[in-house]
This record gives sequence, C-alpha cells and structure tokens, in this order.
Amino acid sequence: MREGEIVAVTGPRGSGKTTLLACLGCALPLDDGEVWLDGVPLHGLRRRNRDRIRRDHFGFITTMPLLVPELDAVENVAVPLMAAGASRRQAHADAIEWLERLDVGDLAKARPASLDITSRQRVAAARALAGRPRIVLADDPAAPLPRDEGDHLLRVVTTAARSHGITLLLALTRESAADAADRVVRMADGRITQGLGGHDANEQAPAGASPTAPTPPTSTATRPLSEPVDQVSDAAAPPAAEAAEPAVDGRGGA
Repeated sequence: MREGEIVAVTGPRGSGKTTLLACLGCALPLDDGEVWLDGVPLHGLRRRNRDRIRRDHFGFITTMPLLVPELDAVENVAVPLMAAGASRRQAHADAIEWLERLDVGDLAKARPASLDITSRQRVAAARALAGRPRIVLADDPAAPLPRDEGDHLLRVVTTAARSHGITLLLALTRESAADAADRVVRMADGRITQGLGGHDANEQAPAGASPTAPTPPTSTATRPLSEPVDQVSDAAAPPAAEAAEPAVDGRGGA
C-alpha cells in the first residue's frame, strides 16, 4: 500500500478479511508470509515490539463498536490520547473535535449504553482517528448499521483519512460500499483473487501518495518508526521463545 492510500478488501463472510486485518495489524502472528512496514519485517518481531508498533502506528475500527461502558463518549476518545502523552485538556479538545467531525459532538457526555448502534460506531471511529495513526484498519464498520447510515459513516471515515494522510484499509462485505476507495482487493476462501498488484501504471495515485518500493514491500509514511530499524527488528523469523504462539495462515476469519 502507498502512504495515504485507501484500499477496500471485499469478499463474502468467511473469506478471510478479518484474519487478514488482524495479521497486518500485529494482532495475530503468522505461520507463513511476510508483513513489512518501512522496511521493518513485522512478522519477525518479538511480541512486545509487535504490540508497541500496533499501539503507536495503527488505529482500529471493529465491526461492533467496543467502547468502555463506564466512560462517556469524549472520555472514550480522549483516554487513548492521554495514554499516548497528551495532556488531559488537549486530549479532551481533540476528542470533541473528532466527535464533531463524526457528527456526534452533541453526544460527548453520553455513555455508550444510552447511544444507538450508529452513534456508538461513530464514537469508535472518532477514537480510531483522533490519534492520527499512520494506518487505520477498519473491519466492516458499516455492517451493523442501516445501509444509509453505514454509507455515511464510510464517507466520513474515508474523507477524514484522506484529509490527514492516513492510510486506510477497509474490510467490506458489501462491495458497493467501496466507492470511496482508491483500490479494491477481492478475497475468497482465504486468498486474494483480484487487485493484489497495486496501481496500474496509468492509474493516478491518491493525492500526496508516494510509490511503495517493490523490495521489500512497505507501507510508506512520512512519520518514521519510533526507534531505528536495527533496534526494532529482532530477526527474520520469530524467536524460539515465541514458537508456542497460535499460528494463523489467513484462511480463516470473517
């Protein structure tokens, strides 16, 4: 993927979209294949380094919104910002700004239990985007919503990602919802069946995007990893101490 690119991965339920996003986002280890970011082989990192990269560089929007029930909407968005080092005042200001962008600014003081599914998903999307991560992985966030509300959510999320140069990977069951994507990748039975090759030579890249180097594959971005590559990368293969971790080959998931 290119920096700032918006890619939709489409396919029926059970085609492997969720597993693919989990592997790319360092949530699941691989038993085959490779994942690279800025020349760093994420598949070869120890768990603690994968967890740090997941925390520092990725945002996630799940199919069903996962919010802290004891916190109101603004706190749900602000807490991750404070955990990343923002002051409480700045975190709350940023949280309110993003809630307003997602059209739920008037619900800032509402707790999740009092919100309908559409509002909860908008709060969850605001939380994923507020930290301005380099990459957002969105696992069919429109699926539980009425079609018009889901389409609106996808438009808002893709517009926000594009305006902030965030690389966005959307897993979608309904391909018609992929209209705002720069590229569509299709999956079936755990395999990519179309769209893997990237942009055609004559295809216009998204604004501000730079080509991805073919070797090794990377998702390029302007913000570097928080540590030099030689301090982050452990080895070409996971260390023996982690051999017992569950393996995933990309053939499962939703």
